[in-house]
Amino acid sequence: MLFNQDMMDELNVLTRFNLTSMREGIKVHTDADPAVIAAARRLYDKGILSQFDGGYLTDLGLEATELAEKLLSILTSRVEAGSTEQ
Repeated sequence: MLFNQDMMDELNVLTRFNLTSMREGIKVHTDADPAVIAAARRLYDKGILSQFDGGYLTDLGLEATELAEKLLSILTSRVEAGSTEQ
């Protein structure tokens, strides 16, 4: 299975959350990119966000966001040439 554009949009919404402060949510405004609005709605429908337009992360959302951040960190890290370390 490959990541499709909807999944990428959802991951991008999740990475907007500040994991150092659970008291900070996000608000997706009505004039935001329609793809972002739709992604937030899907995340809400999946039980990942507390509100259809953002809000706060649920427990499942916190777990998903932590994993998204880890994946982003891995994919953006510089790989040493010839490294076989796992």
